Amino acid sequence: MDKTESDCRQESFSTRVIAEQFKKKDIHGAISMPIYRNAAFEFADSESIAAAFQYKEEVASHTYSRITNPTVENLERKMKAASGAQNVQAVASGMAAISNTLMTIVWSGCNVVSSPHLFGNTFSFFKFTLSFLGVEVRFVNTDNLEEIEAAIDQNTVGFFCELITNPNMEIADLEKISPLLKAKDVPMIVDSTIVPWCGFSASKFGADIEIVSTTKYISGGATSLGGAILDYGTFNWRKNKVLGMYSKSPEMSQFSFRLKREIARNFGACMDPDVAYMQSLGMETLELRFKAVSDAAYEIASFLEAQPEVKKVGYTALESSRYKAISDKMFTTNPGAMLTFNLESLEKCYQLMDQLKLVRRATNLFDNKTLIIHPYSTIYGTFSKEMKDKMGIEDNLLRLSVGLEGVEDLKSDLRQALDKL
Repeated sequence: MDKTESDCRQESFSTRVIAEQFKKKDIHGAISMPIYRNAAFEFADSESIAAAFQYKEEVASHTYSRITNPTVENLERKMKAASGAQNVQAVASGMAAISNTLMTIVWSGCNVVSSPHLFGNTFSFFKFTLSFLGVEVRFVNTDNLEEIEAAIDQNTVGFFCELITNPNMEIADLEKISPLLKAKDVPMIVDSTIVPWCGFSASKFGADIEIVSTTKYISGGATSLGGAILDYGTFNWRKNKVLGMYSKSPEMSQFSFRLKREIARNFGACMDPDVAYMQSLGMETLELRFKAVSDAAYEIASFLEAQPEVKKVGYTALESSRYKAISDKMFTTNPGAMLTFNLESLEKCYQLMDQLKLVRRATNLFDNKTLIIHPYSTIYGTFSKEMKDKMGIEDNLLRLSVGLEGVEDLKSDLRQALDKL
């Protein structure tokens, strides 16, 4: 039986996630959802399978794993319990979550408002892929409300931002932006991958749609790729040229209806059940891991700020960050395990990376292992200098994703590498 909303509010984050029940009781009484690795599901008779395909069942059955799967559904239920979202769609990656979300709401001739300070593939999808489909992305300074307002017109289908920009370490003040968007009937779409639900409530700050790369914290240590789209059911899609054709129901908004029954199916970026199993386990330890790595990140950011070789540190909980007041307001703990720091030059960045012994040279964020990367030459390596300048990517910046190693060991490794510059 589903827990009521009031019951959920009285429980801790970890309790809500761990105590979430299966939609249907397992025949063998398993307490962890088994992996349903099969593609198709059998029905007792022709009437039953017809009812399932026509959505006439009281409790929906699974028909084909590209559409729904019991193991994937269990992860979606855990994410609903964690976030308070009305609907969740799990997909194959974070980029699949972004692309499926946008394909649900856009049409040729519409526009999206966003910051240019985005993860490389997100920027590429916005700048190039969507433009070929006739969708304009209007890049603005999200610190400037007047600039956001000026970019919105009758064909604006959404405002998109990253919760903390990667790797610029900027925060859009969602609490101030939200009233402007509501007055203009524009949905707020937030990629909150950097800080999970135990540290940030998207709906509290006005997000209508939330996007997460579950590859990161949720996977439990970079075990698997995945993504999720969360719909809080707070936006009325009547003005959207495509979604306005659908009827809103108590269970599902027009956005979720089209996403689940058309876009996700037709694009086929479904989450694998093995991935869903691993990420369901990751959800159960998410709060513990997040507190450990975010506290460690703050300590390491403070340490790096005190090193003479380091020119600047990006971490929004630091007193030196111009976003500290917003960070303290929005996050219930330290703001995640990602930080950046600048050295004297690109050459110094390479030298430091090559001297590290404990920290791994690798892409990805929020692994159990601490990872370092030089974004200018890797994630953004194929972009022109003009594009990098537009995105605010500096050639002397390093991005660090703090893992679960001992903090003093990480400090020691960073210090010995700095000593050799």
